[in-house]
Amino acid sequence: MHPALGYGAALGALMMLSPGQAGAQQKLTLERVFASPDLSGPQPRGLKLSPDGRLVTLLKPRADEKERLDLWAIDSSTGATRMLVDSKKTGSGAELSEAEKMQRERDRTVAGSTGITSYDWSPDGKSILVPVDGDLYLAGLDGAITRLTDTPEGELNGVVSPKGGFVSFVRGGELFVKPVGGAERRLTQGASDTVSWGLAEFVAQEEMDRRTGYWWSPDDRLIAVARVDESGVGTVTRTAIGGEGTKVYQQRYPAAGTPNALVDLYVMKADGSGQVKVDLGKETDIYLARVDWSKDGRTLYVQRQSRDQKRLDLIAVDPGTGKGTVILTERAKSWINLSHNFRPLRDGSFLWWSEKSGHGHLYRVRGAQWTALTSGDWEVRDVVGVDEGKGLVYFTGNRDTPLEQQLFSAPIDKAGPLRQLTTSGWWNDAVMDEAGSRAVVTRSNSDQPKQVYLADEGGKRLQWLSENAVTRDHPYAPYLASHVKTVFGSLKAADGSTLYTKMLMPPSAPGKKYPVFMIHYGGPGTGRQVTNQWGGALNQYLVSRGWIVFSIDNRGTPDRGKAFEDQIYRAMGSVEVADQLKGLDWLKSQPFVDPKRIATYGWSYGGYMSLKLAEKAPGAFAAIIAGAPVTNWALYDTHYTERYMGQPQDKPSAYPASGAVDDAVKISDPLLLIHGMSDDNVVFDNSTALMAKMQGAAVPFEMMVYPGQTHRVGGPKIGVHLWKTIERFLAENAGPTPP
Repeated sequence: MHPALGYGAALGALMMLSPGQAGAQQKLTLERVFASPDLSGPQPRGLKLSPDGRLVTLLKPRADEKERLDLWAIDSSTGATRMLVDSKKTGSGAELSEAEKMQRERDRTVAGSTGITSYDWSPDGKSILVPVDGDLYLAGLDGAITRLTDTPEGELNGVVSPKGGFVSFVRGGELFVKPVGGAERRLTQGASDTVSWGLAEFVAQEEMDRRTGYWWSPDDRLIAVARVDESGVGTVTRTAIGGEGTKVYQQRYPAAGTPNALVDLYVMKADGSGQVKVDLGKETDIYLARVDWSKDGRTLYVQRQSRDQKRLDLIAVDPGTGKGTVILTERAKSWINLSHNFRPLRDGSFLWWSEKSGHGHLYRVRGAQWTALTSGDWEVRDVVGVDEGKGLVYFTGNRDTPLEQQLFSAPIDKAGPLRQLTTSGWWNDAVMDEAGSRAVVTRSNSDQPKQVYLADEGGKRLQWLSENAVTRDHPYAPYLASHVKTVFGSLKAADGSTLYTKMLMPPSAPGKKYPVFMIHYGGPGTGRQVTNQWGGALNQYLVSRGWIVFSIDNRGTPDRGKAFEDQIYRAMGSVEVADQLKGLDWLKSQPFVDPKRIATYGWSYGGYMSLKLAEKAPGAFAAIIAGAPVTNWALYDTHYTERYMGQPQDKPSAYPASGAVDDAVKISDPLLLIHGMSDDNVVFDNSTALMAKMQGAAVPFEMMVYPGQTHRVGGPKIGVHLWKTIERFLAENAGPTPP
């Protein structure tokens, strides 16, 4: 679609219901956007199929308290729905340990949630392990709940072993195993303030998407356990300033260029005996990226990533001796993206995901032989199931357009043919049972909130699990008549790359010019803005207040191939800024845009981008909002920062050039800086460094800080306060919007 023609043809397009469907039309308010029930309708999380496929389980927000999650089950045959565990009737109400709070913060899908945020099916499908308020409970399908632990210290990473013989967990930095019906036993020793067993270190949780530090063999016989020594890691003083006082934490935080945690891997029997240290190589400054067992439990597979992230080794380990053999090595000139797509097969071969072609694709590896299962200028995202009997692998990908994601199947022994199992026009995610016989598909698009359905292995919908139709009783129904459609378009970057855009616009009026609210993230790895997914009610609220809402995905963002993403290598704050300014120039050329009333907003990497835009193009924006921004990459963690920037000593000029502090004196547009005062991800020092620089140069700005809030500043009341603060700032600097 040509962007100008596409937008021009769709100005003011509305999604309408018949008057009988929609009910009384109401006006969106910020209070309603952040209140319960969620305007998007049911937003299930943690979807899983029971081992026998009979039940679909999920974490479901309460209608009157959308931040609190309960455990529900849906019968996959009848569709009958029932609550399995009521979080308000289970648990002690005790305050979570700091370690569990931080684990939840690492998991963006449950950050800020209370109640039940995770669970684990027993392999026999008769019970579910549920952590609540720091203790573990075993919930039967008949409603019976058995408390397994009752200690002052919280239990972390609780799971049921693959054969169902044990429950395991980490307490006080030590790994414990509890035989079903027996007494718990501590398997490890030596934990301290700096040493832990069975837990993932900070960068593994935050940046590597590895949330655990121990792995059961499939026969319940052995456990691989990580030992993490953080004694060499530097500390940051994280002052958790809250409304009722201040707590000070000395947090181990490996800033770019400084020592990481030392991670060792051991294999031991289920009773803790026979400990064997795994040989991870002579180089200790490495990342333990992934750990998996072979189907027969005779081989432990370890993915070892080099400190510079340009090499990834797959090591086959003999669990009896700890000796390892490198069986595969990936290399890159920039960096290697990790995935969860490694799948051992029964014959000793395995499925492997690689970007060696320039795009992420699947391969079957037998010794030195690689067979490409997928190929082309598109990306395979996640393997969700394997059916070895039928010789099929199931995965998500964006074959037809990066704006959407579909579920596909493909043979596991040769290239193609691919079969698309979901409907175009949607962004689809899926989970499958162990046999790959059924799938739970979650989908949405820009006009339909999240829906969930059960499908067979061919993609045929068997039943709705949550149709979430926006009809009379839906929370969003009173606002649907004024819902504005999202219009997708594209622009060309300086190198000819296609940059996808999206825009939401108020109903058009001849000759009227509108203010624009640009929302950006812009960073690598995650956070794309331009996808055909449900965007929630906040953007619709902004449109109802008279704003055009606009986003562009710049070079450096994921899902477009390595050449597109690699352009930010050792050059953060370069092409991303140029591409956002390309979008700005296009907006200013449109007859329906007021070029003097364009504001830009971003959070985290997006907050950093806000600052870089302000510094690169003084006078270009009416207002700039930077939330929780990284301002000095030397303050951010090793695995993320060094992946894209290298270590500070590698190219001394790269870090200052990519930072936002030195050039802060160039900022002339009105700036609102926002930060949670307990942020342990982008630490508050980032904002104080910027503040000091601007104050020292007499450069004015506004600031809003949130006591007790972490990287996710939110909640029913805090969210309202945050956006009312932004609205007031916009009204003062970009002109008032309609009441």
